Amino acid sequence: MANKVLRGLVIAIVTLGACGCGQDTAPQEKTIPPKKITVSKTEPVTSTSPGNSEIQAKSRAKETAPAHPRVVMETTLGKIVIELNEKKASITVKNFLRYVDEEYYNGTIFHRVIPTFMIQGGGFTSLTEKKVQGLHEPIQNEAKNGLKNTVGTIAMARTKAPHSATSQFFINVADNRQLDPPSFDGWGYCVFGQVVEGMETVDKIESVATTVRAGRRDVPADPVIIQSVTVE
Repeated sequence: MANKVLRGLVIAIVTLGACGCGQDTAPQEKTIPPKKITVSKTEPVTSTSPGNSEIQAKSRAKETAPAHPRVVMETTLGKIVIELNEKKASITVKNFLRYVDEEYYNGTIFHRVIPTFMIQGGGFTSLTEKKVQGLHEPIQNEAKNGLKNTVGTIAMARTKAPHSATSQFFINVADNRQLDPPSFDGWGYCVFGQVVEGMETVDKIESVATTVRAGRRDVPADPVIIQSVTVE
């Protein structure tokens, strides 16, 4: 009987050892080979939707568009190309381009010429006749935009009232810092562009003979006509 009990204990101990139970060791993790994942190569997607095409077209147009709009002024003494500063004088440029689009300036003249100062135009159709038809309301004076009345700049003409500019403009033929803010009235005269081509034409206009006509001084003896002004 004792032999049978002893034989049973030996068998039980051998079985526990074989199972690993009762040992003070962590069971080994089962190693699972990694699953092979197939990643499909995706080609870049080119959108052909109208919306995307329109955005791309506008982006290209923006890259190729000039930084500032330009206008071409054809006169009886030659061409003048003026670059407008829309960023610094948005109200003034919008006003000026409105007159350009409406062809208001076509047929007007440079009615006031003062050597070593400025040449003025955009408001008369003859030496004595002011152009009233097509005039719009006066605009806000933007003279405090940081632009200076230096040689070759274009600025708005006005009366003594600071916010009275409509269509008339002048081109500086000298550095007229006395016209910059604060000037004589705390405001000054608004510069809104720069001649980039045709200063020789400006010089020709500055050099014309002037006279007194209908009580007006500094009037060109022979009219200098603005034949057309168009956006370049």
